[in-house]
Amino acid sequence: MEKAVTIYDVARAAGVAPSTVSRAFSRPGRLNAATAERILRVGASLGYERSRQGAGSAGPAGTGLGRGGATHGDTDRPAARMIALIVPDITNPFYFEIIRGAERAASEAGHTLVLSDTQESRRLERDALERTSAIVAGLLLTSTRMDDADIVEVSRRTPLVVLNREVAGVPSVVTDNRAGARRAVEHLVELGHTSLTYVAGPEASWADGQRWIAAREAADDLGMRVQRIGPFAPTVDAGVYAAQSFTELSGLPSTAVLCYNDQLAIGLIRGLGLLGARVPEDVSVIGFDNTLVADLVTPGITTVAAPLDSLGATGVSGLIGMLTGHRRPDPLVVLPSLLVVRGSTSQAAARP
Repeated sequence: MEKAVTIYDVARAAGVAPSTVSRAFSRPGRLNAATAERILRVGASLGYERSRQGAGSAGPAGTGLGRGGATHGDTDRPAARMIALIVPDITNPFYFEIIRGAERAASEAGHTLVLSDTQESRRLERDALERTSAIVAGLLLTSTRMDDADIVEVSRRTPLVVLNREVAGVPSVVTDNRAGARRAVEHLVELGHTSLTYVAGPEASWADGQRWIAAREAADDLGMRVQRIGPFAPTVDAGVYAAQSFTELSGLPSTAVLCYNDQLAIGLIRGLGLLGARVPEDVSVIGFDNTLVADLVTPGITTVAAPLDSLGATGVSGLIGMLTGHRRPDPLVVLPSLLVVRGSTSQAAARP
């Protein structure tokens, strides 16, 4: 017996969410006319119209519900009002404001945000995706460590927006990492620094790659010597260890350091102090992200600020646009970055 066509088959073929297919057949007036027409056309070509005919109270084939019940794609169903935000490390201050912005945007749109922490593990991230995709309408992947091909595969099954990483073929929201890194290098050159060390973050981090490339290019353009150490975990403890690696190269190999994030910068400053080096008198240090802790330490961290609240809110807005069928999100949204100058940078000290 030929398998009945379901709303999931139509959604996959039309490139929309199952909930959008459900509305196209039950409440087409709630959709953009062109979107509704395209879904109806795809459904007809697959035989969905024929498969859903039968008893007057029968719902779409494969749903197992009558017309009076809620289908899996119906927005009245609780799961259709739930979206998942998956983050690598909930203890990292970088994600605090992203979570807050995402929660606010989801709540304003009448959705519930489910949070999952993957502890910087690619395996746990895949496990989280498998668990949550079955119970939510859409996914937000933040700083994902998965391969691009795997992310694209997930996006074909579940509405998905990626935050803090650019993935071709999947709606992505990022901050302008490269402009931020370049501005950091320019600031150091303005202070008279001629040498720079970049302290790298996680090897699988897309943002880390963008920041290193931009820092290296800016240093080359501005006549600054540059080197890279790492990768390191994006934590304070790893920053302390990075200070040891930094000084092992040859005492103080550069007068300035650009760190992957604020956590590493704080740990590096702490580690340098234990080794007898002063910040900023001996070494100027710049972090990234302008998290809450950057202004709570001494000296305050000069850092590249990112609109993290907007990052989360923009991602949720794009995802809900996909789920409701009102609009497709832009393939790539780039939010601006800004250098915030505090006490961890100063004029380069004269070297003997």
